[in-house]
Amino acid sequence: MQKATSVPEFYKEIEQLIPEPFQKEIGHFNVFKTEELYRAGKAQVMPYNRRAYYKISLIIGKNRAEYADKVIDIEDNALLFATPQIPYNYIPQNENQSGMFCIFSEDFLTQDNSGVKLRELPVFKPGGDPIFFLSDNQIQEISQIFAKMFREVESDYIYKYDLLRNYVIELIHFGQKLQPVSAAGVETNAYRRVSSLFIELLERQFPIEPPHQKLAFRSARDFADQLSIHVNYLNKVLKEITGKTTTELITERIVKESKILLKHTDWNVSEIAYSLGFEETSHFNNLFKKHTSLNPRAFRL
Repeated sequence: MQKATSVPEFYKEIEQLIPEPFQKEIGHFNVFKTEELYRAGKAQVMPYNRRAYYKISLIIGKNRAEYADKVIDIEDNALLFATPQIPYNYIPQNENQSGMFCIFSEDFLTQDNSGVKLRELPVFKPGGDPIFFLSDNQIQEISQIFAKMFREVESDYIYKYDLLRNYVIELIHFGQKLQPVSAAGVETNAYRRVSSLFIELLERQFPIEPPHQKLAFRSARDFADQLSIHVNYLNKVLKEITGKTTTELITERIVKESKILLKHTDWNVSEIAYSLGFEETSHFNNLFKKHTSLNPRAFRL
């Protein structure tokens, strides 16, 4: 399975721009100008995956945003709130791109023991609408908040991170007062989009390489939770698109991988069963025999 992109991995991609990005305090925060990344050739199309940090982006330019089961066309300007729980990306549709964004860890914003849980805030809550279209006046207001962030990051003020936390919270409240993008901006063929996301999440877990690696998502509910949709809706979508249930598709892929591991590795059956998410080897044996008419050891011969 592809893991979430971490903060150090993010900086490795743009290390020429930020030689010493890390602060001494608990958690992490930084802020960037989109056009500077474009000029440096570092702002290529981002992969569709999860990040291990929160991100608030002021997007100025024509883009297509993909977030969970939604595809939203951004004609001019938008504010995007991204969370580690949901895979996302946005794809520039032309070269006229500008804007700003900040990244931060949950520890950075909650180190004062305030009890705030970011994932429970409306703009970060799974299943919500994290993209907001903006007027020219709103862009000016948000740009001013980002400008204060840039000034403070460069300052020597001993309490600057307290101020930066306040600016992040100000952005969050600004977004929560906005009207989220309506369903009119969402791709009409949502079923195909959800089906595609499911298949991507499923395939991202393979191939299994070390024996101690274990599938993270094994059940229909695991996938539904990851996509922030109800398990019944996921089943309905996949049945409509593929003619098969979520469980059937998961099982088919697990059986396929088990055949590969049995034929092309020297792992014992217990190791293979464990890596495929089976706590009991007997359960794996029963499933494999049900779908191949052979037990794993016989198939390996």
